Amino acid sequence: MAAGQRRKTPWLPPRWFIRLAWSVHRGVYRVSGGRIGLWRPRAKGWGTLRLTTTGRRTGRPRSVIIGYVEDGPNLVSLAMNGWGEGEPSWWLNLQTRPDATVELADGQRLVHAHAATGDERSRLWSRWREIDRNLDAYAARRPSDTAVVVLEPRADAPGPPQGS
Repeated sequence: MAAGQRRKTPWLPPRWFIRLAWSVHRGVYRVSGGRIGLWRPRAKGWGTLRLTTTGRRTGRPRSVIIGYVEDGPNLVSLAMNGWGEGEPSWWLNLQTRPDATVELADGQRLVHAHAATGDERSRLWSRWREIDRNLDAYAARRPSDTAVVVLEPRADAPGPPQGS
């Protein structure tokens, strides 16, 4: 029975490896001056963005690179913490101070974050499931639900006119 369960549970590298991989990713981004490390989502894939939040305790800027998909003008991520326990710090920061900045492969945006709920959450979770068929199995490893985080363009943000 244990062997059967192993086949149903998708493999994840050890936690230390996941953390190391993201640290290396951030380092490559930093060393390249931001030229390498961010990419736009592809048809059946996710992209990466650099999210800068305000620390909930320190009030200082905190940056992290996370995966995202686009939903119209919104950017959508999962607060998965590498599929480990607890909420990622960036999500805790956004819950306290939801205004943030994102750097994309093609520029910067001011955003306001919220957790998707109800039908919006179901729709966006399904979208992520299209990209990763193991999404539900990975999420089942966590002791709590994985937040679907929506980063909406801020009304005070410069940029293209709304509705275009």
